[in-house]
Amino acid sequence: MEDEDYPFFRDSSIQRFEFTVEILWKSLKSFLHKTEGINCKSPKNCIREFFSSGYLSPEETTKLLEMIDSRNKTSHTYHEEVAEEIFKELKSYIPLIQKVFNIIKNTVNPNF
Repeated sequence: MEDEDYPFFRDSSIQRFEFTVEILWKSLKSFLHKTEGINCKSPKNCIREFFSSGYLSPEETTKLLEMIDSRNKTSHTYHEEVAEEIFKELKSYIPLIQKVFNIIKNTVNPNF
């Protein structure tokens, strides 16, 4: 990748991250309502309820809450330093996002 293309790829990755976080927390909201009867209202509340229901460790919960904070930084301000910080963290979120979606998938449809 050429240096001149870097901002485009960084910003595109951050945009995908924003979409992914939105899908994640709304999936958690729906999942918790259908499986646990829990009505959560915000991303952090849904993550805390997911933890309280026994699906995540405290460390995983902390990491997801940090992810929400990163997502919130992207939507309220845009600074190069913040973009760089978040871009460097993106890879660390992927395994946990995959784990959450696998928990949902395997709980809702274990034969899938």
